[in-house]
Amino acid sequence: MSAARFPVEAGHVLMFARAIGDENPAYQGALTGEPVVAPPTFSWASAHYDPECRVRPRPGAPWPPYGKGGLHAEQSYTYHRPIRSGDVLSVTERPGETWVKESRKGGKLRFAEEISEYRDEAGELVVTACMTIVQREES
Repeated sequence: MSAARFPVEAGHVLMFARAIGDENPAYQGALTGEPVVAPPTFSWASAHYDPECRVRPRPGAPWPPYGKGGLHAEQSYTYHRPIRSGDVLSVTERPGETWVKESRKGGKLRFAEEISEYRDEAGELVVTACMTIVQREES
């Protein structure tokens, strides 16, 4: 994901929280006028602001495959501060570590990390997300 501009709006946070079934009052600011803190996985909503995002659905097109036989195996987040309404974040992606393991059924599994860094307008790091993808290596 590489969104050049990801505005965090109270209404978007509210809809995201409802979509994941979280009624925490901290996410209800669009209804109350209070400041809003975004749910922990909200950074994924930046996909809507990235025109090239490979997992974003496109009208009239089939659902996009993530990769050839790849599996989204793990996701972790490091929060340097909370995401808040009013933030305007930019997202950059870079590769992380890669490694290979032998599977129990034979064959190799190739693991690769994708690191996404979310920064505010001052360039300060807000969230670091690490996604691990695993693919089976053909023999």
